[in-house]
Amino acid sequence: MKKMLIFLAATLIAFPAYAQQSGSAASEVRAAVEAFNGAYGGNRVDEYFGFYADNAALYFYGERQSVSAYHEEWAETIAAGGRVEMNQLSDIQLKVLPGGEAVVASYFIDYRMRAPDGSISTAKAFESDVWQKIDGDWKIVSLHYSEISPGE
Repeated sequence: MKKMLIFLAATLIAFPAYAQQSGSAASEVRAAVEAFNGAYGGNRVDEYFGFYADNAALYFYGERQSVSAYHEEWAETIAAGGRVEMNQLSDIQLKVLPGGEAVVASYFIDYRMRAPDGSISTAKAFESDVWQKIDGDWKIVSLHYSEISPGE
C-alpha cells in the first residue's frame, strides 16, 4: 500500500510539470506551423526552408523528396515568377509526444498557385508534419502532403 501511495504521489507531482511542458510545446509548435506556412504563402523561400531539418523526410505528390532538391526546385519556381497566392490553413491539430520534444501537427490547406507561365492551380490538401526541438529550435523532421480530390 505504501508503494502505491508513493507511486500515486509521484504521478500527481509529475503530471502538472508534463502538462505545462506539453502546453508550452503545443503553443510553440502552433506558432511555428503558422510562421512556416506564412513564409510559404508569402513566397519567402529562405525563411520557409529554415523550418526544415537538413535531413527531413518529405513526401509530396506520391514520392519522397530530399530537402535540398525541393529547395532548389522551389527557389527556381519563385525566381521564374511563380507565386503562392493563397495558403489558408484550417483544423490544425497538435499531438505532443511524451517528453515534449516532438509534436505531430496536422491540418487542411486551401491553396492557390500562379505558375511562372501565368496559369493558376488550386487545391485542397491535408498535411501532417513531425516537429522536433533541435538545438532549441522547432524543426520539421518529417512532412507528408497529399492533395484531396474534389468531392472528398
